[in-house]
Amino acid sequence: MATVRLHEDIEPLKDMFPIGQFNAETLPGMREMTMETPELSDGVERVDHVVDEANGVVVRVHRPVGQEGPLPCLYSIHGGGYIMGTRDFDDPKFDQWCQEYGIVGVSVEYRLSPETPYPGPLDDCYAGLKWTYDNAEEIGIDRDKIGITGASAGGGLCAALALLSRDRGEIPVQYQLLDCPMIDDRQITPSSRLDDLLIWTRESNAFGWQSYLGDLYGTDSVPPTAAVARAEDLSGLPEAYVCVGGADGFRDEDIAYAMRLYGAGVPTELHVYPGAPHGVALFAHLEIAQRYIADQADWLRRQLAKLG
Repeated sequence: MATVRLHEDIEPLKDMFPIGQFNAETLPGMREMTMETPELSDGVERVDHVVDEANGVVVRVHRPVGQEGPLPCLYSIHGGGYIMGTRDFDDPKFDQWCQEYGIVGVSVEYRLSPETPYPGPLDDCYAGLKWTYDNAEEIGIDRDKIGITGASAGGGLCAALALLSRDRGEIPVQYQLLDCPMIDDRQITPSSRLDDLLIWTRESNAFGWQSYLGDLYGTDSVPPTAAVARAEDLSGLPEAYVCVGGADGFRDEDIAYAMRLYGAGVPTELHVYPGAPHGVALFAHLEIAQRYIADQADWLRRQLAKLG
């Protein structure tokens, strides 16, 4: 049985996050579970806008109170294995980052799988980004200073959105921040086959991909915008940040993608945290989780400084 060693500070706490399996039977109950989130401040104004009423696509615009003029924008896609999650996941992050960095955050609510398989969720994310770009003046952003980010499945959608934006040439994306992105449906890497993974197991991963890809799953017809690890041409993509834990099933696919980005001429920063599982930020009181979060924030700060 292939396993991986957890970080010494996380090993004693692993029973706090028992290994669960996502499948057709457990998914409804998993979706009903709520995550405890910190109380939000009154320093950020949050307004929801309907982008596509027919498909239920909504974006939440987070703007720091008292900041005037067009601000840089960070467009964010929540995680959840392509099968769960809401835009609410981004509230705590933008409650801090909007005030600290003087940015506008935009969180998109996309349709979930298996009810809506590929390309529906990606289409929703693109529709939200296009709405953000087209309505830059209304929401007070600088349309030439838009970056994108996402975690887990949101990171996979973010990477796919970077590809789609490059190919369509409608929206200039300045950078992409990929947090443990879910990008390879094939599960052919050693880390994707590890047993006893915390938070997101290989069985759950298979179910997530089956749900997202539908009839495409298990075939050679999966497009690169569905699973970007399959993309052959990575040239011309925006500058990238990729981070992943050493005890995350996505470790190997994320490292390989970061190296391929760099090889394609895309400035790329890669961070791998030994012993960190998927969702390491949930262990917020631990130094490794704080470093994981702080490193992303530092890279974002540097990107904003370059944009001026």
